[in-house]
Amino acid sequence: MKQEISFLYGLATAIGSMPHYDVDAALELIKETLNFGPHWPQLPKVGKEETFVRQYLSPLFRLGMIDTGKGETPFFCNECNDWLQKMERFYSFYLDCEVEGALINDSFSSFAFPQEAATGFYKFLEEKWGKLSRKPLFLKGQLSGPLTVGLQVSAENNVPAFYRDDLRDIITKTLALNARYQARLLKKFSLPVVIFIDEPQLLSFGQSAYVALSREQISKSIGEVVSAINAEGAYAGVHCCSGIDWSILFELPLQIVSFDAYYYFESMLVYGNAIDDFLKNGGCLAWGLVPTSEAIEKESALSLKDRFFKGIGRLSRRGVKPELLTSQYLLTPSCGAGTLSIAACEKVYRITSELQRMLPEFLNNN
Repeated sequence: MKQEISFLYGLATAIGSMPHYDVDAALELIKETLNFGPHWPQLPKVGKEETFVRQYLSPLFRLGMIDTGKGETPFFCNECNDWLQKMERFYSFYLDCEVEGALINDSFSSFAFPQEAATGFYKFLEEKWGKLSRKPLFLKGQLSGPLTVGLQVSAENNVPAFYRDDLRDIITKTLALNARYQARLLKKFSLPVVIFIDEPQLLSFGQSAYVALSREQISKSIGEVVSAINAEGAYAGVHCCSGIDWSILFELPLQIVSFDAYYYFESMLVYGNAIDDFLKNGGCLAWGLVPTSEAIEKESALSLKDRFFKGIGRLSRRGVKPELLTSQYLLTPSCGAGTLSIAACEKVYRITSELQRMLPEFLNNN
């Protein structure tokens, strides 16, 4: 599918989270600024059900496989007396969904998030994206990645769930089916669909505190979610807002690699050959150029345009063909905007939009 995503090149979207309580206000900002690549807004301030990890665990809460006890941190109830029966029910639902060409039946819908966990998603579906006079060129969804969820959710003995084969598999399959559910509903507008997998915990790989993390386990889990997205005819990206071992992602069958180009650009410089190969195969680099921090107050589209061209120069000196870098790019904020004030979020989105309009003119004149 890498060869089919030229419609993405040069456009802009955002990572997902926004600080709004009012879903209509969030959508208006998206429609005004990211009209070519709108995303559904994740609104963590609306309630705990919409937070980064918990939002995608609703199916496991419904099945009684996960609880929060007296706290807020979810954990698996894997030591309860009926755990085996709960696992059997989970895999029964999962296998029903895996039937080729399965419709959104009761089993498939059981892996969706409920209305209270994704108000922005369901409100997004009420829009007339396919009938606008100026239709978007793609629609974007997002979900938390299996590594990030698996390190935040624990077994009952407080061991992170990702370290256990059985719990890691349950998390991965839950996320994979949520991604398919999103993609299938977003496709009703007859527009291309892109789903980003947000994996900030990729930063943990290679650190001494996480020495037990296996590259193979990470790649397999993320790869399973990528395959689920592609199975629905949608396009998959992975976003990480840290400096990581990027080779993990470039080795996966991804269409998009999304990175924080504002704070962690240098982390990309040692992967010149991998980036060049990725772009030669039609891949797209999503440059998180617009900072989602207090730094937004000192930046403008012009200053970030200069940062973009300097970055292209540095990568081209590492062996990446400049003509690929200047064509096969997507623009985003550096990370989600959910922790910002509404005013700062608006500035992030407006600068992202302005940068999208500005870059082609400079590229055509150079």
